[in-house]
Amino acid sequence: MAAPATPAEERYDTPADLDRKTSELAALITKSKHFIVFTGAGISTSAGIADFRGPTGVWTLRAQGRSSQIQSVNTLQAIPTPTHMALVALQDANILTHLVSQNCDGLHRRSGILPGRISELHGNSNRETCAKGCGREYLRDFRAVATYEKTVHDHRTGRKCAVCGGNLYDTIVNFGEYLPEKPLADAREHAAKADLCLVLGSSLTVPPACDIPEITAKRRFGKGKLVIVNLQETPLDERAGLRIWARADEAMGKVMEKLGVEVPRFVLRRRLAVEVKSLDAERHAVTLRGVDVDGTPVTFIQSVRMEGNRRAVKTEPFTISFRRKMEPGDKIDVEVEFMGHYGEPNLTISHVYGSDTGYLLEYDPSTGEWKVEKGEVAVQ
Repeated sequence: MAAPATPAEERYDTPADLDRKTSELAALITKSKHFIVFTGAGISTSAGIADFRGPTGVWTLRAQGRSSQIQSVNTLQAIPTPTHMALVALQDANILTHLVSQNCDGLHRRSGILPGRISELHGNSNRETCAKGCGREYLRDFRAVATYEKTVHDHRTGRKCAVCGGNLYDTIVNFGEYLPEKPLADAREHAAKADLCLVLGSSLTVPPACDIPEITAKRRFGKGKLVIVNLQETPLDERAGLRIWARADEAMGKVMEKLGVEVPRFVLRRRLAVEVKSLDAERHAVTLRGVDVDGTPVTFIQSVRMEGNRRAVKTEPFTISFRRKMEPGDKIDVEVEFMGHYGEPNLTISHVYGSDTGYLLEYDPSTGEWKVEKGEVAVQ
């Protein structure tokens, strides 16, 4: 969709108006029984990712025949914004029922939004699927997007499904393509049930995704309230019961303070499954797998190396065969190398032979340190 060469005017509420409006929004959230949020590119700009229709937006500059002079941050290295983390806090506090997003930068899932609590209407650049085979999904710690060399509608990534061998396809929705059925159906269902829909950082001009907030606003007998937080006008402003002219981070910061809900610092969370198979008393194989909270395979490992073994395994499945007489309780030390988008250092996992456990890994980019806990991890 084209954007005008002259960007729409940005407006800002006065400090007093912003304080009053965010208090009103906090009260609406407190009373809500089915609260949904609809997000657009504007919530990721403070992470260094360009939006589309702002003064330096991708489409605005394209309409002007210019290119951006601002270096955009790689989405794989971007730190989720305070708004992203506020939504995670609301989810974890069971205040936010469902999140609907137009963004495909992957930051919502990386920040901690659960897979069953989000509808990614335009896809996720880190997710690919065996769409025409067994349906298995894969999350990648790299850009899992097709090259589109022949056509923008050829979504094959060049990789194969580990289960059935079928072609894997990216999940990005390009212009002229239908939105994915289930995420769209889920979004519409939640919008029809919601008593409050909060729009954050969206111009609400790209259909059919932009129709979702209107479903809530159109609920009969005033059962659905619409609140819009955006710097520019949107086509649904007249339907909004509350219109806030502010950046998402500033507005959400005030709302969270009034709700008394702390916004957590971003921590990169990984789940690691470790499996040891023994052929006999001295021949064994240890396999490491990355998984998501629901067991979806996640590729975040660059290589694994076993202590005492100079050779590293650099391709999936990350399986190392070794010979050693093992007794229950003996330790198997495996060094894991990560993709390193946040500067993650290597980590040595000391796995106890005979135990069937997984590991919950947390990396804090602000300190550069890993935290490791044993725990249950689902494996598909």
